[in-house]
Amino acid sequence: MTAAIGFLMIVAIVALLLKGKMSPVVVLAAIPALAALILGFGLPDIMKFIADGIGTTTSNGILFIFSVIYFGVLADTGLFDVIVNWLVKKAGNNVIAITVATAIIATIAHLDGTTAVTVLITIPSMYPVYKKMNIDERILLCITGACMGVMNLLPWGGPTARAATVLQMDANDLWHMLIPIQVIGCIINIALAVVMGMIAIKMGAGAGKGVEVESAQAEKKEDDALRKGPKMLFFNFLLTAVVIAGLSVGIGKSYVVFLLGLCVLLAVNYPDQKTQQKLIKKHAPSAIAISATLFAAGAMVGVFDGTGMLEAMASAIMGIIPPALGQYIHIIFGILALPLGLCIGTDAYFYGIMPLVMQVGETYGVASLNTAIAMIIGKNLALMVSPLVPATYLAIGLTSTELKDHMKFSIPPYYVTSVLMVFLGIVIGVVKL
Repeated sequence: MTAAIGFLMIVAIVALLLKGKMSPVVVLAAIPALAALILGFGLPDIMKFIADGIGTTTSNGILFIFSVIYFGVLADTGLFDVIVNWLVKKAGNNVIAITVATAIIATIAHLDGTTAVTVLITIPSMYPVYKKMNIDERILLCITGACMGVMNLLPWGGPTARAATVLQMDANDLWHMLIPIQVIGCIINIALAVVMGMIAIKMGAGAGKGVEVESAQAEKKEDDALRKGPKMLFFNFLLTAVVIAGLSVGIGKSYVVFLLGLCVLLAVNYPDQKTQQKLIKKHAPSAIAISATLFAAGAMVGVFDGTGMLEAMASAIMGIIPPALGQYIHIIFGILALPLGLCIGTDAYFYGIMPLVMQVGETYGVASLNTAIAMIIGKNLALMVSPLVPATYLAIGLTSTELKDHMKFSIPPYYVTSVLMVFLGIVIGVVKL
């Protein structure tokens, strides 16, 4: 009975998240509470389960609030614009240099972990260059998506925080384990950009072979007065380097590092109190929305654990999976992660599928942390090719590309990269057999 209710709950959560008819906050908190009621638990017990679950997400939720606002304000300072313009100028008329510059720009732009911002920084700035050089716009989409997928392993990027919520650990601690494979992923993306540049040349790309188009604005700013001059750029770059270095070495709680960094960023760039408030209000809605979803997911995890549904569901699955494959379940789902990521949304993947696979893995001696790492690595590359991700439509709209064409072109290199990263994760010991 418990296992059956648990499976029905996962199906309901995944279905509702896929349809998008209800807010993830409502789905992730209300459906598990209803399932617990059906199982016979009283309101006091359910409220305790939810409170215990939310308690495990507090640090990650606060991290999202301050990190999203920090990078939002950083974008307003114009730092990203200067980097993009410099890279484009250096690339010149060299096709391979242009594709590599695209990878670097997308990687830097995704430091904030926000897909829409990365798309709006990378694609409008590079699209005119691609048209002028007669480079297939699908290459621009492919490189941008690959870099976003690898950079999304950052603790404030989303998937790592979601996995950390399910694991009931700090997202920054989980990221430290993922750093080696993230570095490898960045190197693979540069290699992919080189290969794409060579493909573009074979397809006829080159100087003087394309058409001139008007360069679109990356994003219309609410207030031009918020833009800062070049004199602050070096300071902002140095401050961001210090913040990321602090996170990398773990000198303190990640949300404290971002809070202090945000204070310095605002105080130096915008000493006026009214302007500071305006900037915080500008970026707070997206930060709060993400954090609220994270807290709701914590409630779901609390109900999962408190009611014993995970254990019951895992026992049911054990009767189906051949024992010989049980010890490799994390590898199997790491390899299947990208196809799964295309079919179901991020929340459904991390809050619906991952907890169940982790629990099954535990019964075969595979640590939940090991399962989570394998599933994170494999899933991320599906980010900007999935029809369930809004940024996908934004990207193809900016390049006037059909979704089917983007998927046909990008899925093969994404899947190869995904499986390669899982394999290399095993080789370097990030993923343990």
